[in-house]
Amino acid sequence: MYRAPVTEICHTLKQVTGLGEAMASGQAGELSEDLLDAIVEEAGRFASDEVAPLSKQGDVQGTPLVDGVVTMPDGWKDLYRRWAEGGWNALTGPPEFGGQGLPMSLQTAAFEMWNSGSLAFGIGPTLTIGAVEALNAHATQQLQDIYLEKLISGAWTGTMNLTEPQAGSDLNALKSRAEPVGDGSYRVFGQKIFITYGEHDLTDNIVHLVLARLPDAPAGQKGISLFLVPKFLVNEDGSLGQRNDVFCSGIEHKLGIHASPTCTMIFGDGKFGDEPGAVGWLIGEENRGLACMFTMMNNARLLVGIQGVAVAEAATQQAIAYAMDRKQGRAETYQGEGMAPIVHHPDVQRNLLIMKALTSAARNIAYNCAHAIDQQHAGGEREPYWRDRAALLTPISKAFSTDIGVEVASIGIQVHGGMGFIEETGAAQLMRDARIAPIYEGTNGIQAIDLATRKLPLNDGAVIAQYISELNDIIEQVKASNDARINPSAVGLAAALEDLDTATGYMLDNLKNGYKQVVLAGATPYLRLFGLTAGCIYMAKSALASNDADRSDRAALTSFMTGNLLKETSGLCASIELGADSLLQAGERLTAE
Repeated sequence: MYRAPVTEICHTLKQVTGLGEAMASGQAGELSEDLLDAIVEEAGRFASDEVAPLSKQGDVQGTPLVDGVVTMPDGWKDLYRRWAEGGWNALTGPPEFGGQGLPMSLQTAAFEMWNSGSLAFGIGPTLTIGAVEALNAHATQQLQDIYLEKLISGAWTGTMNLTEPQAGSDLNALKSRAEPVGDGSYRVFGQKIFITYGEHDLTDNIVHLVLARLPDAPAGQKGISLFLVPKFLVNEDGSLGQRNDVFCSGIEHKLGIHASPTCTMIFGDGKFGDEPGAVGWLIGEENRGLACMFTMMNNARLLVGIQGVAVAEAATQQAIAYAMDRKQGRAETYQGEGMAPIVHHPDVQRNLLIMKALTSAARNIAYNCAHAIDQQHAGGEREPYWRDRAALLTPISKAFSTDIGVEVASIGIQVHGGMGFIEETGAAQLMRDARIAPIYEGTNGIQAIDLATRKLPLNDGAVIAQYISELNDIIEQVKASNDARINPSAVGLAAALEDLDTATGYMLDNLKNGYKQVVLAGATPYLRLFGLTAGCIYMAKSALASNDADRSDRAALTSFMTGNLLKETSGLCASIELGADSLLQAGERLTAE
């Protein structure tokens, strides 16, 4: 059974991300170390004791749809009620609407634990919190007054409606439309697919944020606006009124996250209301909907990235527990009688250490991204620095972490052997649940393209240069530590960082010279190279910041990753520099078939 790694999470927040320094300097408001520890402890207890026990029930039962009504699995409605009543949905919400105004990094840590308990549970509040950010940043005061308090408290939930049957990642093809009524409201028409928690019985209202086109909108992404469309209209006194003309017409039967209802939503076909058209209100400016939606999407991308960390942590814990218990074969290091627990076999040890190391690396990157967002929101003269740092780390946090989630969950099945392929152990569910994360909120290929073509050129390459310099500073601290437990890792860390620096220069040079196809060909291996290198260097930083009792374990894991997994960076660098021609040539033949 999953147990939240509270000590590791608190250490990462305080010592690896900079939140400890922010608290000491007063930059984190009223948050103190004692308060942080208490919040993480209680969030971990809720994840371990209340969310995790219902994960299997949700996976088996799913979310049946009958006459447009979705019923959540047994126990989930009460689970959500307890979660919302605990104030968990309000962690980062603006205080003027009932939020607690706490750092995003703390919320990210809490979401890791809840998602380890159940990815299907964690993704629902993820979108509600994203909706809060979008409304707080772009909605009129009137809309904020009506909706924010209810969303922040968790009394209502929010959704994000982008995808249509013909418009997935390419929103240029979006066809949903909105027609102005003349009283400040709009009538929204269209179909949206893959809408997470688009319909459920957890709350009595659902607030949909919907991308649609106005009648005179220009073509393409420049003609997309964002609208707020509630399931139920809200009366002047705040009570719920008439049912809006929006409903769920179908539920997807998915590989995983069965307890997360993935809905096809129909807006404006006349099923509800006095006349066809779902009533909605404009958020932000006309034809500037994507800018508003990206406020929500960037939040969601980080929290989807943390889903990768979460499932990796859960899979690692389960695999270690199984390896400690399962006896098979003889092992040189086992002193007991009979067959040895498989944890004594070097191949199993390798698998478990890969799982632990990759999980730690991904957690470090995601938490550092969250801290950068916090520092950006704090403002001040360093706001541009932190804004660029958050922009740089967001695609890596999303893509590297979710790739790791799938990889680690797959290794977890391998550790279980044949029992991993059997649903009763739970290892298969983790693998099935993990597989969606590299796809939704922007596929990982798109994240790699974003990193390579938009984030690397920031400030003419100065942003990535500064980041690499800071990673090198950590390596210099490792060299200067004179601690035999961690000092030897400096050589491998430096070699990996040199590979990252070389690959970065290659990508930037090709961008400047107009060879974009070459950059696109190398984008995915570049993102993995980045993630492995930065993640492991952060692990070394974590070891350096540990007390003596914990340093040995963290240093040993860093040494393992440096001596084993970081050897991959040289091959990735070579693939980036030398693999584009063969990829593009073979790709031409593939498209000609």
